[in-house]
Amino acid sequence: MIKVTGISGSPKKYGNTEKLLDSFLEGAESAGAATEKILLKKMKYRSCQGCNACHKTGYCVITDDLTEIFEKIMNETDILVLASPIYSMSITAEMKAFIDRGQYLWARKFIKKDLVFDEEHLKTHKGVFVSTAGQDIKNVFDAAHPVVRAFFNDAGFEYYKDINVHGMDKYKGIDGHPSALTYAYGEGKKIVSELSK
Repeated sequence: MIKVTGISGSPKKYGNTEKLLDSFLEGAESAGAATEKILLKKMKYRSCQGCNACHKTGYCVITDDLTEIFEKIMNETDILVLASPIYSMSITAEMKAFIDRGQYLWARKFIKKDLVFDEEHLKTHKGVFVSTAGQDIKNVFDAAHPVVRAFFNDAGFEYYKDINVHGMDKYKGIDGHPSALTYAYGEGKKIVSELSK
């Protein structure tokens, strides 16, 4: 069974981005996937300390709630969904801290060189970025994409899809958007169906 792990980096309870993520996960479930949603706002974790110990050992010196989450991502997840609203033209502090903690993966891949993802692995491991923004401009997501891409690359997931919806202020939230939730549901169902072939 395909496993989909959705990680929400919003500090707001059941906000626009979390609702969009939920629709994607519901679509994935309808296609037969097992899904799990992780709320970073409920986790107790520290940001990267910049100690560079992982450059020598390949492991993070910090043990906290993210330790188990990274194990789940690396060993149990086929489709990884990172979900974050846009704050100040980029991802939230919660999501950035999570991504920065993935520095040990970068160290293993590019310094230790003991973490290798071949073409076959990337065919079955996909990354999706779910995001909403208040502003009604398409390029409001531009600064977030490279950060998300870097994490997917380090963790061995092909950056497969953006589900980015702007104009939340205009629509007075995701519930007022004419197609966003339905679109996310369809994309969740589609990606699982494609990987199941």
